[in-house]
Parts: sequence; C-alpha cells; structure tokens
Amino acid sequence: MKTLLKIALSLMALASGSAALAQTPLATYEGADRMTKIIAAAKKEGKLTLYTTIAAKDVSTLIKPFEVKYGITVNIWRAGTDKVLQRTLAEAKANRNEADVVHFGSPEMEALSREKVLQPVFSPTYRNLQPGSVPPHREWAATLLSVWVQAYNTNLIKKSDLPKTYQDLLDPKWKGKLGIESKNQDWFASVVDVNGGGEKGLAFFRALVARNGISPRTGHSLLNNMVISGEIPMALTVYNYMPEQAKKKAPIDWFALEPAIARSNAVGVTRRAPHPAAALLFHEYMLTDAQQHMVSLDYVPTNTKVASPLKGVKILVTDPIRSLDEAEKWTKLFDEIVVNRGGR
Repeated sequence: MKTLLKIALSLMALASGSAALAQTPLATYEGADRMTKIIAAAKKEGKLTLYTTIAAKDVSTLIKPFEVKYGITVNIWRAGTDKVLQRTLAEAKANRNEADVVHFGSPEMEALSREKVLQPVFSPTYRNLQPGSVPPHREWAATLLSVWVQAYNTNLIKKSDLPKTYQDLLDPKWKGKLGIESKNQDWFASVVDVNGGGEKGLAFFRALVARNGISPRTGHSLLNNMVISGEIPMALTVYNYMPEQAKKKAPIDWFALEPAIARSNAVGVTRRAPHPAAALLFHEYMLTDAQQHMVSLDYVPTNTKVASPLKGVKILVTDPIRSLDEAEKWTKLFDEIVVNRGGR
C-alpha cells in the first residue's frame, strides 16, 4: 500500500512539474528548445508592433531581414526619444496595449522598467553582450552603442595637428574652432569624470570655455553638416557613424579622444504585448542577426561575437541609471558652464 502511495505521489509530482513547465512564459523559459518554441509561436502570431527611434534611413536595413527570415510583419511607429517614452507610458497607464517591443535609449528604457512596462527576459544571448548591457532585472538589453567622436574639416585642420587628449583642447590654437551638441550632458558628465571628477573635472570645462569657447548647436546631424561646411572646424560630439558615412563625399573625418564616451540603445518587450512571442523573437534578433546589419551602418554592436567598427578604441559607456537619476543635475551644469557661455 505504501509503495502504491509513493508511486502515486511521484506521478503527481511529475505531472505537476510538467504543468509548471508548460505554464512557464516563453520570456523566462530556459529549456534547450527555447528558440524552437519561440519561433513556432511567433509565426502563428504573424506580426508585431515596434516603437522606436531608429533613423528612417536605417529601418529597412535592420528590419527587413527579420521579416524575410521569419515571415512576420513589423509595424513600426518611430519618433524622437521623448515622444516614444511619453506614448509608451501613456498607453500603458490607459491599458491600451499596442506596443510589443520598444527600442530606444537605455536611460529611457530604465524609466519604462521602473513604471512596470517591460517584461523580464532570460536569454542565453546575454552572456555574449558587453559588460553592463543587461541590468539585474533583465527587462531590457543594450543592442548598440552610439559613440561620441570628434569630427573635423579636413580642409581646415591637419590630421597631424589633432589633439591627443582632452587636456590638449586647452591649447589656444583651438580658440573659436570648437562646436558641441547642446543636449550632450551625458558626454559632459563622463568627461568631467575622466578629467578628475567633481570640481576638478568641472574646472577643466570652465577653463576650456573661457580660453577657447565652444559653440553649441542643437542636433548631431546639424553639427556634422556644419563641420562639412567649415562653419565649425571641429565638433566635440557627433556620433561615429555620421562623419564615417559623410567622409566618402565630403571634407570631413573623425578621431576619438580616449576614452571615447558612448551611450547605449536597448530593446525591451512590453509586459502586455499583444504578440508576445513575435516580440520575444524580435528581441533575440536584435541581439544576434541584427548586430551585423548594425555594423554595416557603422553602429557599434554590443554582441562581442561581432567585430566592432571601432575596434581598438577605448570606450566608456555612460551608466543609464545615473543618466536617468542625475539628469537634472548634469543638464543644469552643462547649460551653465558650456551651453549658455559656449560662444563667448
């Protein structure tokens, strides 16, 4: 009798374990057949909706291969960072579950996480990503790095004359020749740290502005174009892919004062995604197959298995949590020290 009872209890335990496995959400399922299950479920759903800041010119290169490979339609709503954040939060609050996946800046992704908008994901791909690409809660994962580099007009500045360190920018030969994007407080905060941190780092920028001036401009594309035109001989903060793409036809090139400062963009799956499997498959795609497509666009991938276009350049990635929590502090300091006095 006891033997029969033990067998019955064992069978119940096995059945319970199987039921628990069946009920495990795909996002946190870690079985060997994980991708097989995700692909099958995603193809049944057949579509997903992506909210993103991906540049319009890059959408086809990044998204089309996914649609072709899996036969899943990606409906895209793209806008600036603030609009994507506002819309995603507003819809979540109103229980209007339209977005399946969000892809934009990591600080803003962390803001979505704090508002309980995102779904934790357990992906084996995470082990291949650069350190710091996935927060402990696993609700987003960095896909690419937008690296700030220094661009210069090749007709106005000789390569041999370029500064080799941040301190070299204090040389009076750069007076009236420097420009900066007016919303790059993350870069500013990181360079303050690089130059001693605290008051010492802030003193570096005060001296730089007082001696040589820094002309602020709104928009990285605008700043890049002003280097090409020669209105600003050297820009301190443009994303690496901008001058790299432009130098084929224009008098512009770039270099990197090290450590080069970067911020990450990330992908996250929403908690109430209408198409959860397709969303999860797209999440995996952005961390694997899409990484090589990003490189073709001169973006810096986070997957260490993919060769970076900035191989050999020392990069310091900004902390998205610090960027989110200390935004007001660093924006105020950046405006006071650089933006509001830059052209003087």
